[in-house]
Amino acid sequence: MLNKDKLSVRLEPHSGDIDTAVRGLGWEWCVEDGCANYVPGEAVVLPEQEADALLEAAGTLYEMMVNAVPDGLPDEFLKVLGIPENLWELLRQSWNDERHWHLYGRFDLAQTPEGPKLIEFNADTATSIPETAVVQWASLAAAGKNEARQYSGLYETLVEQLKTWRMLNSDLAPALLLTYIGSSAEDDANCAVIAQAANEAGFEAHLCPIDQVNISTEGAEKGVWAQIGAEQWRQFPFLFKLLPWEQIAWEEPELLESLTYLASMRNVVIANPAYTLLFQSKGMLAWLWKAYPYHPLLLETDLSPLHGKYIRKPYFGREGQSVEVVDKVSITKVRGEYDSQQQVYQRWCELPEDNKGYTYQAGVFWAGEGCAIGFRREKGIITNLSQFVPHLVE
Repeated sequence: MLNKDKLSVRLEPHSGDIDTAVRGLGWEWCVEDGCANYVPGEAVVLPEQEADALLEAAGTLYEMMVNAVPDGLPDEFLKVLGIPENLWELLRQSWNDERHWHLYGRFDLAQTPEGPKLIEFNADTATSIPETAVVQWASLAAAGKNEARQYSGLYETLVEQLKTWRMLNSDLAPALLLTYIGSSAEDDANCAVIAQAANEAGFEAHLCPIDQVNISTEGAEKGVWAQIGAEQWRQFPFLFKLLPWEQIAWEEPELLESLTYLASMRNVVIANPAYTLLFQSKGMLAWLWKAYPYHPLLLETDLSPLHGKYIRKPYFGREGQSVEVVDKVSITKVRGEYDSQQQVYQRWCELPEDNKGYTYQAGVFWAGEGCAIGFRREKGIITNLSQFVPHLVE
């Protein structure tokens, strides 16, 4: 213990030729630009009890979020969470139809002396899939630790979630299109892992940048289409999009209108479904605190500034942008493009720290259940550029 409010992190050497290990497994794209921040030189040593607590927290928190959603999704609730109004129809449609299946998300948790605490839930477009599911697993072989334990079961649970999604929609041809912003190597790598899991789950999966997708709402060509070969196009009834729902609603309203119509006509089913934006919204953190005040997994959160030290963050901020730490006055702030959004105020929580001054945030994946753990570390606020560190369970 460094002090009564903060846990200390124990590390052990964890070196080896990770590139060769990953390539030998046939996942060579996992060590390209999308995983450039992987740290193979050391690993977090995680006691089994703490590791189990992290996975259990993910399952409990997901159930709490689902139970906190009021019946009928009233307008006032959607406004409190900042959901764009042009998304309300599709959100309600997806919430009321179990065929719209939530595949996965990532809880960002703080480990404290009192146990895990929720920082936020990346429910819609969570990344770090290659690092968590493949690269840290391969690091065991690279470090000569084949017998070591690790909670990195994301890939296997993704396969099961995708099987369920396919079976719930057995009236649709099992053709899955995975879309992402074409300029992002990271998003491409994340989608590629899901595509591999989808193929194993019985889908015919195809990856495609979003700007190469053709969406039609009229006539015999109604649906989502992508080119799969020379002058060969295919319709895809299943769509996975690594594009945030709020971004689609704000920046591509015509696209959202088309997707809403096609989903209502059963021409397409989309993952992650629109209702995941309820959980993605930082407004849900304040709603949860109101529904479960002083719950041991929660940090005090409000829509108004708190007394004492707190962190202010935008409802739909990403990658740590526009986050500010306040203790009577502003202590630090990460520049970003989300300053004008609605803000939420969350009680400050000390993250675990190592003897070099790095603090550690646990990313715990949920895919029907808590299934995998990965760590990000930084000297300061954790962002998407923070280093990824594997773990060992003892």
